[in-house]
Amino acid sequence: MHTSTERAPDSPRIPHAQQVATVALTALAPASWGTTYVVTTELLPPGHPLFAGMLRALPGGLLALAITRLLPRGDWWWKATVLGALNIGALYPLLFVAAERLPGGVAATLGATQPLLVAGLAVVMLHDRPTAWRLAWGVLGAVGVGLVVLGPQARLDAVGVVAGLGGTAAMAAGIVLTKRWGLPPGVGPLTLTGWQLSAGGLLMLPLALAIEGAPPRIDSGAAGGYLWLGSVGGLIASTLWFRGIGKLPVGASAPLVLLSPLVAAVIGIALGESLTLLQTSGFVLALAALLAAQLKAPNLSARVARHRLAEARTRAARTRAARIREDRIREDQMRDDHIREGRIR
Repeated sequence: MHTSTERAPDSPRIPHAQQVATVALTALAPASWGTTYVVTTELLPPGHPLFAGMLRALPGGLLALAITRLLPRGDWWWKATVLGALNIGALYPLLFVAAERLPGGVAATLGATQPLLVAGLAVVMLHDRPTAWRLAWGVLGAVGVGLVVLGPQARLDAVGVVAGLGGTAAMAAGIVLTKRWGLPPGVGPLTLTGWQLSAGGLLMLPLALAIEGAPPRIDSGAAGGYLWLGSVGGLIASTLWFRGIGKLPVGASAPLVLLSPLVAAVIGIALGESLTLLQTSGFVLALAALLAAQLKAPNLSARVARHRLAEARTRAARTRAARIREDRIREDQMRDDHIREGRIR
């Protein structure tokens, strides 16, 4: 099996209806991740976040490998390991540390900065310069999420902030590298997902045993929670996510992560919480940023180009007219000179 090209910053153009469907399917992944908090707090045994992360990744990864029956070959062994470490193995532990040391609102706001980190990494790794349109909406999206989830009880912890930003940066790097490396010939999103979940799960397994010790007691509620996180929130969501990354521009796929804290907020409302006017405004702003990132920016550059072209044509026409006048003046002067010299009567 040969590897794909090293650089694939641009996605192939696809019909509008197909792109809308791709965005909708990809959005299901961060939407499902928005259920993680309520599932974790309501169903899973406390004190074992690494075990939960490992169980979320490894069984689904092994199932995907059993279905596809394809293992990495060549340099895809280390590429799959790197992607699995970034998207799964490093992300989960860092997010768990942030969740333990920071209020959920602060952690969610740090996660909402991911589109901006992706934009910065895309410039370095993909030479893909983001538009001012998407950068502006990326900032507004993070502000909107902050308005929804931050409250007066929010506090900052240096270790928690570093962990939260580290987890966000790890996933951002995973997104950009997934886009850069693409897929090997004959390999689909399910296979790539299986490689990453397996690699990330195997990296977390010794950490879970060393730090948390024996697995916790699992009752029926916990079993249902682990099943949800491992299937819908793990294997299915990750497959849809990596499929979308391969088809959509990074500037369109990265802002979809804003759905995760927004879905968590909706679940909170369904459980009896309420939003203030400021939080509602932030929700609308974040949702608008998410949708605006899927649209093309107003084509101001084309208008400027047309204006400059028109100005250039006007200048060229004026230059031609001036030359014609100069030629006529020169001809008149030459004729007058000839008349004076007697050459023309």
